[in-house]
Amino acid sequence: MEKQTVTIYDVAREAGVSMATVSRVVNGNQNVKPATRQRVNDVINKLDYRPNAVARGLASKKSTTIGVIIPDVTNAYFASLARGIDDVASMYKYNIIMENSDENDQKEMLVLNTLLAKQVDGIIFMGNRVTDKLREEFSHSRTPIVFAGSVDDQQSVPSVSIDYVKSTVEAVGKLIKEGSKKVAFISGSLSEPINGKYRLAGYKQALQQAGLKFDEKLIFETDYSYEAGIKLASQLKGTEISAAFVGDDRLAAGVLNGLTDQGVKVPEDFALITSNDTQVAQLVRPQLTSITQPLYDIGAVSMRLLTKLMNKEEIEEPIITLPYGLDSRETTQK
Repeated sequence: MEKQTVTIYDVAREAGVSMATVSRVVNGNQNVKPATRQRVNDVINKLDYRPNAVARGLASKKSTTIGVIIPDVTNAYFASLARGIDDVASMYKYNIIMENSDENDQKEMLVLNTLLAKQVDGIIFMGNRVTDKLREEFSHSRTPIVFAGSVDDQQSVPSVSIDYVKSTVEAVGKLIKEGSKKVAFISGSLSEPINGKYRLAGYKQALQQAGLKFDEKLIFETDYSYEAGIKLASQLKGTEISAAFVGDDRLAAGVLNGLTDQGVKVPEDFALITSNDTQVAQLVRPQLTSITQPLYDIGAVSMRLLTKLMNKEEIEEPIITLPYGLDSRETTQK
């Protein structure tokens, strides 16, 4: 026998109160006598009543739901951001719908339109690149959007991240100061602004400060995977390259293990610095020296910024840059 849905009317009738009173109890309104509140809550528990979020959303013109677009749910970087987002969303009583875009342009458009069709109150976007089509959708939508950990090179969308230029200057500068004259730049697609515009600019700046010439042969563009790092290690061995700045921790772990498998000593013969400081950086041996990002805070601040936008609060600074660090571990000279 199919279980019938318990409605607010059933609760009101059983408790002997109006539906407005039940609504006030459910929504935490304090303007209800303690004895009445207790009676309503007892009936709610007895009948196993679950308020209809969709109906409440229609009444308030809010869905109390946030859409989160994540490029790769298996990547620890994005998972750490998502945790910060989720904690602040819960604090402000928002539910989250998380959509994985697989770093695919077409799927990104699909999941964005799916979330908009579900009438989410706001969207947090974690993609590495914003296509023209996606930007057009953003501009046409009335739904507030915030970038978390991502950067908008046109600065038209509110965002929260670190300074990718300065952090790369510091990391590459450290490798050069430790004696490396040939430092490789290893990243994902250079069509992604975080790599091709910001990190690469930081890399070039560090070379310039050290009086070294930029060499395109030291730029390696690949995908963000451990396997790509393993393959890349074989290309690095036997060259004059003695250090590398890597834009992703899994990629860096692959390079490290690939070099170690080929008998290259790290950091004695080859130094490495990675970019995100996820758990991966400390799980490998030797542990990876890394730029440290406040990943949880980036997620949390992004969600807080989104709540302000959704509530039409005044935003002093839509482009928020959080502090970063550089943790010297075992893949560089400390």
